[in-house]
This record gives sequence, structure tokens and C-alpha cells, in this order.
Amino acid sequence: MKFAIVLLTATLVTVSQGFLATRQERKAFADALEDPKMRALLEDHMITSTKYEEKKTLRDLGVQNYNCPGLMGKSKTVPTNVNSVRPADINVVAALGDSLTAANGAGALDPIEVILQYRGLAFQIGGDKGLENHVTVPNVLKKYNPQVFGASTGIGTVNVWDVAKLDAGVPGAVSGDLYDQAVDLVAKMQTHQEIDVNNDWKLIGIFIGGNDMCAYCKDGATPAAHSAANFAANIGRAVAYLQQKLPRTIISITGMFQMQMLRQVDSNQMFCQALHLFECGCESDDAFTNQQMQAASQAYQAAQMQLQNNGTFESDTFTLVIQPFLRDVTQPPLTSDGKVDLDFFAPDCFHFSQLGHAVAAKGLWNNIVQPVGSKTTNYDLSNEAAALACPDPNCPFIRTTKNSANCAPYQTPGL
Repeated sequence: MKFAIVLLTATLVTVSQGFLATRQERKAFADALEDPKMRALLEDHMITSTKYEEKKTLRDLGVQNYNCPGLMGKSKTVPTNVNSVRPADINVVAALGDSLTAANGAGALDPIEVILQYRGLAFQIGGDKGLENHVTVPNVLKKYNPQVFGASTGIGTVNVWDVAKLDAGVPGAVSGDLYDQAVDLVAKMQTHQEIDVNNDWKLIGIFIGGNDMCAYCKDGATPAAHSAANFAANIGRAVAYLQQKLPRTIISITGMFQMQMLRQVDSNQMFCQALHLFECGCESDDAFTNQQMQAASQAYQAAQMQLQNNGTFESDTFTLVIQPFLRDVTQPPLTSDGKVDLDFFAPDCFHFSQLGHAVAAKGLWNNIVQPVGSKTTNYDLSNEAAALACPDPNCPFIRTTKNSANCAPYQTPGL
């Protein structure tokens, strides 16, 4: 156990280089891990984490026999309008984001393995296991179009093409990093012959904001670097670049979640509380109240929604849609006895486990096929049995602002 603690300490110091902003913060983190009390918490957490080893495999969630009769075929001819795109018309998937898009720790059995990026399990871009064993958006889309390209597989960093494919997410990223990710993504699309940039319909997922919120309460400058306005502007800059370079694209933004929910996850996990002092300073800052954190999260959500509603990113071949299934979720997933279901989270109590990614993927997919204005905003993270939705037979397309308001002008025959 002592050797394991030494190894884990070294690993956590290494991990900290990715999510701590300053040299002073990184030194403080390393010093904290030398503290005997922190070591004791770490050892206790590793002992309790043997539940993962005893299970040999982590819990996961798949969907058997998913079928939507009459709704799973392509359009009779390739759509020319973004509001007439069926799920089977999507040929390319991609994603931007942070460690939740890189799926850090999704397959981790202990805190050491949280450093690993299990990209193949990521809810909005992973392609591992197949839908029967693990829900992701690409795994659902493969039921409509088995040739859909771009899903990440396996474990590795953004620079390993055979793993990451079109998963451009980077651990530690904030909204200001999305532009560089967009540039990287476009370059990959333009240089890989599997992709016809001009003619393939593309679904690009974006999930960002956790790290912005983790720094929100520390802003001292005016205007604040992590304000809602700057947050939305950063996203908008990245999307504008994608709009310029990638025709036939649907941008699907998973809306910001309520960060104060994580405090309930920490409540009886002393090591996680200590680790989160460095993973997310604002979440651990008692001076930043739940009410303030909720207000900040809601301001981020409203700013994101303006990106959808202001029409800037609307054209016949490009659109942006917010998927708000986490918007009003204030309670973490619970077990049948009302306790926080830690199996939803990686061993650091912060990132999603593979189960967490699968549950989130269900919520995201269901939002994708729900009309704008009627999308679920309080998805039940505890309900693993929730149905995986089919497109609406009366509007069998990926839902956009325009086909949600009136689908009739966009009706086209399917195969």
C-alpha cells in the first residue's frame, strides 16, 4: 500500500500540471500531498476504492434491440438544407471540449487511472463497445448509418489519431481554448480522405464550462475573464470558425450544468473534498455560496442560449442547437436508498465513469431528437432504464430551431 501511495502521489502531481493554472497552485498541490493527513485520506480512499477491483469490471449501460421502424433510413436524396437532415444522413461526428470530452477516468478502477483519457467511452463522441454495451451518441448513430466516421476509440491523447479521430477535446480546457480546438478539428477534416468536407453532413458536439466555472469565483479583473459574456463569446468565436470552414454542419452544444450539484457528491468523501481543492477551486470555496454558483451557472446557460436564438449561426447548411438536458438538474444520481451513486463518477468523484457517460449519452441523444422549446431540461440521472428516443415520425430529423417551429417546409422523402 505504501508503494501505491507513493506512485499515486507522483501521478496526481503529474495530473495537476493539466488542470492547475499557475506554478504556485501546482507547488501548493504537491506540498499538500506530502501532508500526513492528506496521505491518510488518500490511503483510506484507495482502500474504499477496492470495490472497483472486486467487481473486476465497472458498471456500464447499453441498450438492447434499439429500433425505430420506418425512421432509421437515409433521405431519398442527400439533403441540401440543414433542417431536413435525418440521423442516418450524418456521415461524420466530431467533438470539442475538456476532460469530459476526453473521458478522463471513465474506465478507471482507482484514482491513478483518472489520468487516462478513455476517449472511446466519451458520451458525445466515443465509439467503443457498441450500443448494446455502452451508450454514446456515435453508437446510436451507427444504428442509423453504420459508416458514420469520426468516433474516438480506446485510450489516448488528442494527438493519437488512431484513438482520438475527431475528438478534439483537451483535459483542462476552458471556453477560451475552443478556437484552437476548432482549428485543429478543421485541419484534421481537411487532411483525411475519409471525409468529404463539402458534401458530408457533420454533427459536432461541444461540451465546455466546468473549468470556466472552477475559476469564476477567482476573477479579480474587470471585465471578469470568466464572465458569462466572455464564456459565450469564446464559444461563438470557435463556432464562427467552424461555420466559415465546414458547410453541412450541425453544432450540438450540451448546455452548462449546475455546478453546485458536485458539492453533494463530495459531502462524505473526504479525499475527494481535498482533491477538489485543486481540481475545482470555486467548488471547494465556501465563500462562493451555492446560490452564487447556481446564479453563475444559470448565467452561463442563458448566454449559451443566446448563441442559438440570435440567428448568427443560422443558414441553409449550418445551424447551432443547445441540448439543455442538464440545465435544471440539481441532484446527483442516487441509489435506491437515497445515497449518491458514486458508480456514476470516476474515482476522483469529479469526472464521469463509463456508467456516467452512458447515462449522459441517453439524455443527450433524446435532446437531439426532441424539438427546440420542448427539450427535457431536468434529465433523471438516476433512471438508467430511461428509454432511448426515436425521431418524431412527423418530423424525423435532427431537430433545429426552424424545423421545431414548423417542420412542413423541410419535409423530404426517406428511403
